Amino acid sequence: MKRLRIEHITGFSYGGEVAASYNEARMLPGTTDSQFVLSSSLEIDPATSINSYIDYFGTRVSSFDVQSRHPSLRVTARSLVEVRPRPIEHAGITWERLHVEASRQIETVEQLTVTDRTRPHPEVAEIAATIAGRHDDPGEAAHEITAAIGDAVEYVYGVTGVHSTAADAWVARKGVCQDMAHIAIGALRSVGIPARYVSGYLHPRANAEIGVAVAGESHAWVEWFAGDWQGFDPTNNIEIGDRHVLVGRGRDYNDVPPLRGVYAGGHASQLSVKVTITREA
Repeated sequence: MKRLRIEHITGFSYGGEVAASYNEARMLPGTTDSQFVLSSSLEIDPATSINSYIDYFGTRVSSFDVQSRHPSLRVTARSLVEVRPRPIEHAGITWERLHVEASRQIETVEQLTVTDRTRPHPEVAEIAATIAGRHDDPGEAAHEITAAIGDAVEYVYGVTGVHSTAADAWVARKGVCQDMAHIAIGALRSVGIPARYVSGYLHPRANAEIGVAVAGESHAWVEWFAGDWQGFDPTNNIEIGDRHVLVGRGRDYNDVPPLRGVYAGGHASQLSVKVTITREA
């Protein structure tokens, strides 16, 4: 188990004053069966009141608006979280049983639906079908499929953008964690395995020193349902461990962006992001 302190600063500069802005932040982790939030807070500049709630998919949301004129918006999320590893445990379910169980729950039915971002390239669907065909256990198939995607796509920043799709990234065979998660989710759903997008943070150092702050970033991985929910990080081809801090889940990135909003004004906005992660125990 590790204790991680996370500071995530993000915001917009507008190139001039805007009249008002309306925003949602999904930057604070929640307590689950594998992580415990010791403390968390959100600071808004310009200062304003915050309305907090849990969204449809179970993610903590901080909703706020700024009604006075402002040239920039800065949101700082601070969290202290204890995290334990979440090794994969296959339930030994059959494909037939998975089909029955997945069709009974809204939670799993929704995670079978292909979205524009996760629609798989025909080559990806073929790879998934081939792997699924040699496994009697869909959980083992899911594990191999996500690992195969991680092997096939190279992590390269700047090749894709925030609006890129799984098919775009597959053609390039390059992308970031968001792209690899979308490709893997599309592959899993194409063979009837419910899969969901997970957003959070990853401490970049496996053997992190205590008390040393390092530059981090938002991260994404996948979870699939094969009797129960299991997670895997295709970007790093590793199981979900005590360096992963979960913030939100959804059908794809559209459900869990760290900060989303609109503003009144004719100025173009520029996004800035800084994440710092410190191991404290």
